[in-house]
Amino acid sequence: MFLDDEVAAARKRRNEARWGFYLALAALAACIVMILGLMVQATAEAAESKPRQLAGYVRPNDLGTGALLFPSREPGYFVEAPRLATDVQIDVNGPIMRTRVTQRFENPSEGWVEGTYLFPLPEDSAVDTLKMQIGERFIEGKIKPRLEAKEIYERAKAEGKKAALFEQQRPNIFTNEVANIGPGETVIVQIEYQSNVRQSNGLFSFRFPMVVAPRFNPQPIVRTVDLDSRTGYAVSEPVPDREKIEAPVLDPKENAKINPVTLTVNLKGGFPIEDVTSPYHQIETAIPDELSRRITLKNASVPADRDFELSWKAIEGKTPYAGLFRETVDGKTYLLSFVTPPTAAGPDGKPIKREVVFVIDNSGSMAGPSMEQAKASLALAISRLKSDDRFNVIRFDDTMTVHFPELVAATPNNRENAMAFVRGLTADGGTEMLPALKAALRTQGPVEPGALRQVVFLTDGAIGNEKQLFDEIRNNRGDARVFTVGIGSAPNSHFMAKAAEYGRGTFTLIGAESEVAARMGELFAKLESPAMTEIAAVFDGAAATNITPDPMPDLYRGEPVVLTAELDGAMPKGKLRIIGKAGDQPWRVEMDIAKASAGKGIAKLWARRKIDDLEARAAAIADPASLERQIETIALAHHLVSRVTSLVAVDATPSRPAGEPVASAKVPLNLPEGWDFGKVFGETGAPGKVDEREASAESENKLAMLIADRMAAAPTARAARLIAEANNQVNLPQTATEADKQILIGLMLLAIALMAGTTFALWRNRISTVVRAEIMRHGR
Repeated sequence: MFLDDEVAAARKRRNEARWGFYLALAALAACIVMILGLMVQATAEAAESKPRQLAGYVRPNDLGTGALLFPSREPGYFVEAPRLATDVQIDVNGPIMRTRVTQRFENPSEGWVEGTYLFPLPEDSAVDTLKMQIGERFIEGKIKPRLEAKEIYERAKAEGKKAALFEQQRPNIFTNEVANIGPGETVIVQIEYQSNVRQSNGLFSFRFPMVVAPRFNPQPIVRTVDLDSRTGYAVSEPVPDREKIEAPVLDPKENAKINPVTLTVNLKGGFPIEDVTSPYHQIETAIPDELSRRITLKNASVPADRDFELSWKAIEGKTPYAGLFRETVDGKTYLLSFVTPPTAAGPDGKPIKREVVFVIDNSGSMAGPSMEQAKASLALAISRLKSDDRFNVIRFDDTMTVHFPELVAATPNNRENAMAFVRGLTADGGTEMLPALKAALRTQGPVEPGALRQVVFLTDGAIGNEKQLFDEIRNNRGDARVFTVGIGSAPNSHFMAKAAEYGRGTFTLIGAESEVAARMGELFAKLESPAMTEIAAVFDGAAATNITPDPMPDLYRGEPVVLTAELDGAMPKGKLRIIGKAGDQPWRVEMDIAKASAGKGIAKLWARRKIDDLEARAAAIADPASLERQIETIALAHHLVSRVTSLVAVDATPSRPAGEPVASAKVPLNLPEGWDFGKVFGETGAPGKVDEREASAESENKLAMLIADRMAAAPTARAARLIAEANNQVNLPQTATEADKQILIGLMLLAIALMAGTTFALWRNRISTVVRAEIMRHGR
């Protein structure tokens, strides 16, 4: 009886195993059917995604050749960067320059694209012309208030019309946005501007900047505040437009240099020219006559990775030391005057006792040749100090060191100690310039009687918070004078010029180590001589309604007084008198207005300078809206781009078909010549750039770290926007659907089904063996 029960149980277990095996086979079949279905779905969805790819969106694996890709608004999709080529023509007529910049935007993708290009111009440029070429037609841009110009541009972009928008972000940084560039299409945009030739010690020169160096933007400052007995946070944003002045930057180790520039200079100096040189580029010079030159680049084009500089001088004895030019516009006369004062002497001919605070930038952007130039310049400056001078040295990156506890006498031992400190500096870290400037202006003690306090700043100026620095100089300069030394291939000339102007000092620029001795020697001559002070301009018999700059700056050896003025009437008479003090001696010069030479573009130069004067008073004006209205009135009257006005050009005919989307991408920039990419951006690379070889899921950790770091710096309402930015910036390509994830799930189910089937089969075989053994043991 017992055996019958065992046999029945064994048969039951065998039947259960058989049915388990059948269920496993059914599960396996279901898994295969689901995988096939998901594969069909993935194929269909990939096909559906092709229209978006044709609209300009791509994934790294979609491209068969190398390309520069940047994140788009479509998750997992990227935009191929527009390409750019630039042609520059500069016409120099005496002290005035007219420059035309032609930019060719090429769309290499198969979709419609909006390109944005961040680029520099001279800090005194008066931009007044924007043209957009479409086929054989040129469309003239119109000057509008900034917000209105932006609205016109966005409306045209939405309607499928080609449009260009030219905006000022800083006096030396501009953006050019071009909408609705068709597949494989090239759109040409031209801008023109007026500017001045610089003069110092009989040498005439100008710089044309070619690349915006990456800026270090300090994080927002968060303070706790009491709000109705509750604790809250207040955020101070040192760079409110940080997104506007940032652009993708290429690592030169991984990418060839892009954005080629061709350049031509038609030089008419107004006097016989002896020598023309360019320190950073090879040039070819044609000589039509002794008064003019035609200069071109020897290699036809160069990558946009460093400033172009040109200098010339007159044949000995022919250098002009004074000049007066005029232009009549809308019933008003505009004057441009320059006069080089005599060299000032110290009291009784004795050298001036100086107290010099040297501040040197050793941040990451200074790595390479820039750091060597700065150290050589500072060592030379320290060696020039006299024994009765006092000095100190401050170095900064994202930390700061004040070398001596206080100003010390410039003894041989102290000078050698300081030079050893300088020689040991290396470049790394961020550019936290403000604490170093505060230390130089506020912590060095009172100025000794009869001494002159000077602060000498050696930096590339690669910062976005210039306004903070300018405010510090204006508010806490005291009796000190601030001098700037711009270092490297693409220094921030706006910072150099304005910091020196607000500090009643002067500046020089050094772009190569071979220039250190000559340019620092010229600066030393200015530092060691009294300034030309108390400069003013008055008119005899003519009503001057506006003179710029106002107030007139102090001048140093070899520097001319350069002023512009607006006079009532088309034919004013009388004399222009410029007065001042050369050391302790009064100085004066007179110029007959009726004998002024005809000039062109002087009205725009006056307007540009007048706007600068107004901007300089912004901190002291209680009503910012009133200031902006004044700037807007002048800019609109003279058709100039400013902080509150922009140029916009729109084609009347739509070119992008309705329903076709438009992708947006910034034109990438070269790293400035001589810069170290790793020192500036670290190992993770430039913000915004997608490396096709590293576009993988490892970016999830970067995203978490990015959010955590930025939240720590700004735990306020800004944090939400920072999280959104982080999501856009992370280099994490994803597919447009979840098909890949579903396929993985299907494969896992398949593996489970196979394992289950195998287990049931083994169980069935084991049961059959046991049953057969029992039957044989009992003789059945």
